[in-house]
Amino acid sequence: MSPLNVILNVAWFLLGGGIFASLLWGVAGILLFLTVVGIPFGIAAFRIANFTAFPFGRQLVDITELGEEEVFGTTLMNVLWVILAGIWLFIIHLIAAASLCLTIIGIPFGIAHFKLAIASFAPLGKTILSTEEAEKLDNDEYA
Repeated sequence: MSPLNVILNVAWFLLGGGIFASLLWGVAGILLFLTVVGIPFGIAAFRIANFTAFPFGRQLVDITELGEEEVFGTTLMNVLWVILAGIWLFIIHLIAAASLCLTIIGIPFGIAHFKLAIASFAPLGKTILSTEEAEKLDNDEYA
């Protein structure tokens, strides 16, 4: 990870809302783990919480882009996720993104919140890759 990404991640965690966003996803994961049915959702929420804490230098990628098969029902589970929790996380990330983009210094953090807002709609079936790995994926080096 580049020194710039480390600086951005520390600033994000402390000033850009990373600690609060990560805690929000973590709380969602804990609540989902309270039911047996919610465990797959909780695992996905914890994965996004991990990504949310330090997003710079990493990307969320759909597992199907890595050549892995999608787990049966992932799409249906993502639809349920949006109805139960995703819409609220989306709104929170959208408000945070718009607020941060009002300042020049906050624009990189606002962009990170926009990415997390998009992730709020389909957290299941995602994995975290470094930016370098994601670029290799884009260049079809995994295929």
